[in-house]
Amino acid sequence: MLAARQMAGAPDALRVALSGDDPAALARNLYYLGYVSRATAALLREHRAAIAEARRLASEADTRRERLRTLEQASRTDRERVVKERRERRRVLDRVAVDIRKNRRDIKQLQADESRLARLVQEIGRVVYGRVERTPEAAARAEPFAALRGKLSLPVRGELTGRFGAPRGAAGFEAKGVFIRAPQGQPVKAVAQGQVVYADWMRGFGNLLIIDHGQAYLSIYANNESLLKQVGENVTSGETLATTGASGGNEETGLYFELRHLGRAFDPLRWVKLK
Repeated sequence: MLAARQMAGAPDALRVALSGDDPAALARNLYYLGYVSRATAALLREHRAAIAEARRLASEADTRRERLRTLEQASRTDRERVVKERRERRRVLDRVAVDIRKNRRDIKQLQADESRLARLVQEIGRVVYGRVERTPEAAARAEPFAALRGKLSLPVRGELTGRFGAPRGAAGFEAKGVFIRAPQGQPVKAVAQGQVVYADWMRGFGNLLIIDHGQAYLSIYANNESLLKQVGENVTSGETLATTGASGGNEETGLYFELRHLGRAFDPLRWVKLK
């Protein structure tokens, strides 16, 4: 159509007059040509609009594809992170499970050790209860142990790192006594006069020494490196009984100390005069 228009050229009055064509027909043809031209222009506008819309849609599609690639990459990264965290959580849970099983074994072992010491104390109580430990002259000079409350001294110099009722060891079992951290080989002294009723090694307490002070009171010295007294020996207040060590399986050297009455442990710090 464009080529035909170019070939025909623009109509002018002289050409129309010399052509011999009907002027009315020429007018009709011009009218038709104008109509076709307007329709063609409309089609061109629609085509340009369609091309612009196609470009816009293509740009949006590219943007969406890029966004999808970004989301896919982020999703892949999140998935890898979640898998990694899940594996790490699994490892942590496995370690926690191992620690729980170990703590349960530690608790059972500490309970067994405590039960063994409690049975020993009960047996000692049955043996010494009502027995006259001293001569009448010594008994007359001796001060009742119950009257020594608030007057006792700790059996060894050191740092008090474990208190009565505090968690004992990794298992968190409540301690029936106190732990005094001290260098190895320090002298352990009797808190009051009495008689040695046990001096031997015991699992969980190491080299253990127990003194009977009468009136069903006992003092217990554990974790010692060496024992310097034997069963049946009488000791005086402040006399050296043993030396500090780590024979009870403790990571630190020192002394584990208990006081008991009628087999029951009580807080030694309520009976000593701290300086």
